[in-house]
Amino acid sequence: MKKIWLGISVLSLGVMLNSCDTLTDVAQTVAEGVTTEGGTAAAPALTNAEVISGLKEALSVGIKNGANKASMVDGFMNNAKIKLPFPEEAIVVKDKALELGLNGQVDKFELTLNRAAEEASKTAAPIFVDAIKNMSIADGFAILNGGDGAATQYLRDNTTSKLVTAFSPKVAEATDKVQLTKYWTPLTNTYNKTTILTGKPKVNTDLNQYVTDRAITGLFTLVQEEEGKIRKDPIARVSDILKKVFGSLDRK
Repeated sequence: MKKIWLGISVLSLGVMLNSCDTLTDVAQTVAEGVTTEGGTAAAPALTNAEVISGLKEALSVGIKNGANKASMVDGFMNNAKIKLPFPEEAIVVKDKALELGLNGQVDKFELTLNRAAEEASKTAAPIFVDAIKNMSIADGFAILNGGDGAATQYLRDNTTSKLVTAFSPKVAEATDKVQLTKYWTPLTNTYNKTTILTGKPKVNTDLNQYVTDRAITGLFTLVQEEEGKIRKDPIARVSDILKKVFGSLDRK
């Protein structure tokens, strides 16, 4: 009888020890993440603070990289996606200038047009950075799950009018610095003289507004490209918070 009880005791002890191991495993799984139906551990849920922090950092990285690319020499001129062409509403001026053999002046004008955008972009980054400070929790989760370009679109929707107001003086300074009007005025004057004979309206394009609008659009284009890298390419996630927040999208 003693042998029977001893056997039962040993068996019970084994079950208890095995149960303890199981509980330890479960506790470890809970600590590491939620268990899925397949038995594998999922990543811990993101906190509100982590989502907002990650998105702000992503936009900051995108803004910094985008502004750096735009502000370098030929940042606009040699990038077909953002290059400023001859103003469309004044294309008749370009056509007439080329007809009159002013090809060199047209080329110089288009070059300085892009130089003005590049020069202005040097001071654009702080304006964009200020725009991400008031992001709400609801905005954050909507952006996180909104797909490609969602963060950039949020930035565009909430800052464009302020950017135009703040950016315009910078563009005016830049256009003066690269002497943009030096090349614009002869072209428009030449064209406007022909309107006496053709009866067509004279051209008086606001170059500052044109450069401002196109420069801001170009910057948003570059920021969106950087956002896309962070969303899709783990190598572009240069900090732990970016890896955690955007890594959560890889598992969806």
